[in-house]
Amino acid sequence: MTAVADADRAAARPDREEPERAPTPASGPGSRTAPAVLAGAWAGFTALALLLTVRHMAPFGWEQDVVRWSAGHRPGAARGVAVLVTSFGSALVPYAAVITAGLLTARRVPAGPRRLLVALAPVGWLGAGQLMRIAIMHGTGRHRPPAADWAVTAHGFSFPSGHTFTSATAFGLLAWAIDGHLAATGRPPATRRRWAAVLLGLAALVGLSRIYLAVHWPLDVLGGWLLAAGWLALGALLTRRIPWWPSGRPRRAEADES
Repeated sequence: MTAVADADRAAARPDREEPERAPTPASGPGSRTAPAVLAGAWAGFTALALLLTVRHMAPFGWEQDVVRWSAGHRPGAARGVAVLVTSFGSALVPYAAVITAGLLTARRVPAGPRRLLVALAPVGWLGAGQLMRIAIMHGTGRHRPPAADWAVTAHGFSFPSGHTFTSATAFGLLAWAIDGHLAATGRPPATRRRWAAVLLGLAALVGLSRIYLAVHWPLDVLGGWLLAAGWLALGALLTRRIPWWPSGRPRRAEADES
């Protein structure tokens, strides 16, 4: 009898509401791998910089061979394509990419100051990265390949490659924003991967064009890629600590939680 009465009282008692879970910081696409990329990229870049420092920033013999080969294998059409590709790593294109990334991400934030901060964040992150890169470039002071081999004009020191870092960071931020937007609108992962492959492939071509045009040593380009990867991973980790930063979850789920 007692057991039956207890069961009746439990059935009559209204269901207890589960305690509300504390909001978790929004995580951007690829945030699960961000710590590994952050550690690997910064460790790789540091090791590369130390290796070159030990050599007083002098190029390796194989780097010189690559540059000499590039200078001797540049027919007019190939040079024109390389010049076009390398232009995606400077001036208007990278900043147009990060502005687009900011506007695309801000669409998933309610109107107000936060939306403006999200829209400007990619531009600010690229700008901060440029200041870091310039400081490293002047700190290392590595000289470029011989000017006689250049196919285009170049200025400043060589390590890490500015075009490589700029394009990889800008197109990486755009790929990140597109991935989040497509995920939030329920697009399949295959579509998101294709966009990422196209943008990151373009960034890779920009870096390779700098070697082909003989304005950078190969390790300058590798350094630019590593620095950009570390910078992007750091940005991904920082956004995870911002509770209101838009995630890649479907909009319906985000609306239900708000």
